[in-house]
Amino acid sequence: MIDAGPPVRPAGWRARLRAAGRLACRAAGVMAAAGLVAGCATNLGSPTSDVTAALGDQKGAPAMGGRPQKPVRIGMLLPLSGFGPQASTAKGMKQAGELALFELDNPLVQLIVKDDKGSPQGAAQAAQEAIGEGAEIIVGPLTAQATQAVAPVARKANVPVLAFSNDRRVAGNGVYLMSFLPEQEVDRIVAYSVGRGKRRFAALVPDDAYGAVIEPAFRRAVERNGGALAVISRYPLEPNAMLSPVRALADELKQSQDSAAPIDALLIAGGADVLPQIDPILTYSGISADRVQLLGTGGWDFPNAGRSPAFVKGWYPGPDPHGWADFAQRFSRSFGQAPPRLASLAYDAVSISITLSSAEPGQRFTPQALTRASGFTGIDGSLRFRADGLPERALAVLELQTFGGNVLDPAQATAPGDGRVTAVGAQ
Repeated sequence: MIDAGPPVRPAGWRARLRAAGRLACRAAGVMAAAGLVAGCATNLGSPTSDVTAALGDQKGAPAMGGRPQKPVRIGMLLPLSGFGPQASTAKGMKQAGELALFELDNPLVQLIVKDDKGSPQGAAQAAQEAIGEGAEIIVGPLTAQATQAVAPVARKANVPVLAFSNDRRVAGNGVYLMSFLPEQEVDRIVAYSVGRGKRRFAALVPDDAYGAVIEPAFRRAVERNGGALAVISRYPLEPNAMLSPVRALADELKQSQDSAAPIDALLIAGGADVLPQIDPILTYSGISADRVQLLGTGGWDFPNAGRSPAFVKGWYPGPDPHGWADFAQRFSRSFGQAPPRLASLAYDAVSISITLSSAEPGQRFTPQALTRASGFTGIDGSLRFRADGLPERALAVLELQTFGGNVLDPAQATAPGDGRVTAVGAQ
């Protein structure tokens, strides 16, 4: 939802969208899938490519003087192959990009979707194809490895990349990250906790690449904000191996309760894949919100997180939930199912691209345009790109409830200005 003015829904856009989809599908001789907001994509002869245009003439629209204006093409790279969780997420992100295209309703913009096959080689090939078909900016890919493969291809063609990876090492030199950085999340929650009187911190982090980022970030955040670090424990991802480190940490917490400086805040880094497994271990080990304030990372922001009772009343950083709730309703009405959580990144990336597409060729997607001081505001709140490609995001602090999260401290805009990007049709 990226916006340069008040949201205005074009009259009858859904009816026109369905009609455009039916006409396109009949012309192509392809039956449209029920519920697809795009109706039908125009096949360019490759099974891994399709082009979706906003409502209107796909060949371009008249410009000043009656001369046709060349459409602006946005490349989208996602791992659409297969039937696993990653492919399912990619499909939802593709649909979110199409939703942005149709809600902003610019007939001079087309979305070129490429399947990167979930591999670095596939991503590099997909980028070459998208650029060869006229893409002036690339949205995606999803992973750090794929982004590393795409970067030199895009850089050679002077095409910027809005990637979904949260690995800061792949940012820069034309690659801008749409994601939420773990380091920013950790600093936000630690700073808030210190402001609420928490002084002595412990952490339980996964023994993987994510944990390797969280641990040093947590150490720095505690020191920077004037707290004291008591202990950091790592837990293996195998469910049966989690018990020992969690119980050892619980013993440490209990012993500290009798000291002059008890541990009063515990960060547990993890997401939907591990929190439900840790929940009964915490309960069994006697760790609860009554004993210590639980803290989380952005990984806590997933549906049904509150069904793990040990984490209820825990604090975690994240975007304001109202933008997501509105987007999820619109997505569900269009596609008949709830969006994956990463769909908002795809929607905002396409919306940013559409917003900047109104400039003259060669000036649309320059570093100056992408790093404008006013930034952008989308579904997930305020976003500003730094010159090194890293995102600066405004994060709220939420308290986990049985159903959703309650905002304890609202997010603050990253910069003043009128750089809002709001989807047409926002409720």
